Amino acid sequence: MATSTKSRLTGERPQQGVTPDSLLALHEAGYRAVLDRIGEGRILDVGCGQGFESSRFLGPGREVVGVDYSADAVATAASRYGSGGLRVAQMDALGLGFLPGTFDGACSSHLIEHFTDPEPHVSELARVLKGDGVACVLTPNGPADFENPFHLHLFDRDELRGMLERHFGDVWLGGGDAAPNVKADFEASRVKAAKLLKLDAFDLRHRMPHEWYVWAYTRLLPLAYKLVARDDTGGATGITADDWFVTDEPDDTTLVLFAVARVPRPEGAG
Repeated sequence: MATSTKSRLTGERPQQGVTPDSLLALHEAGYRAVLDRIGEGRILDVGCGQGFESSRFLGPGREVVGVDYSADAVATAASRYGSGGLRVAQMDALGLGFLPGTFDGACSSHLIEHFTDPEPHVSELARVLKGDGVACVLTPNGPADFENPFHLHLFDRDELRGMLERHFGDVWLGGGDAAPNVKADFEASRVKAAKLLKLDAFDLRHRMPHEWYVWAYTRLLPLAYKLVARDDTGGATGITADDWFVTDEPDDTTLVLFAVARVPRPEGAG
């Protein structure tokens, strides 16, 4: 995935001025929603990437730690936000290198869908939280998501709730949704993407080894953004995080699932 100050765009590392406005707004709105609910204390952001979203947690009453599997992403986050108080470390989200009960809050934003088996990630979130800690999880809503080779496990509402309830005693499941013009923008992007995918008339992307598909996607996406989404970046669309809202009643058209989980159960007990 993307790395360093001159990061390569993969679709999984949002970059201002390159990633479409609608996707940047989606991520910013998600972190706003988490910030409203996560409280104070020691906060862990798992999958912090280059740190610009993690830095939103910085403030009085919080000590913020970001972790990511990519050494280059961690180095970029440290260089940009370390002086402001963000602590970062390279770490596997399936095996976090922290003692049980280390954190008051944890955020997993658009990460859980990247694991073939995401249950160990949820288990780790519960393990590193204090008994009164809170975990906030954001992930694409399976029925509304785009095709993306990095998304290995898409959730619907019932599956995400069920997995979280195996590791937490109190789970609220809602969603992150957007104004009609934003949903129309996403739909237009789907239509454009579908036209590009039709060029793969023999469905070769699903016949080749998955790592080849990821390799091709990583290198072709920047070109696709330039050709298809060149007018959708850098603020040109006017779409911002203010166009997003949290809903208590997500449905199949809701773009993002948003869960707040409390009362962690050690090792999924109970």
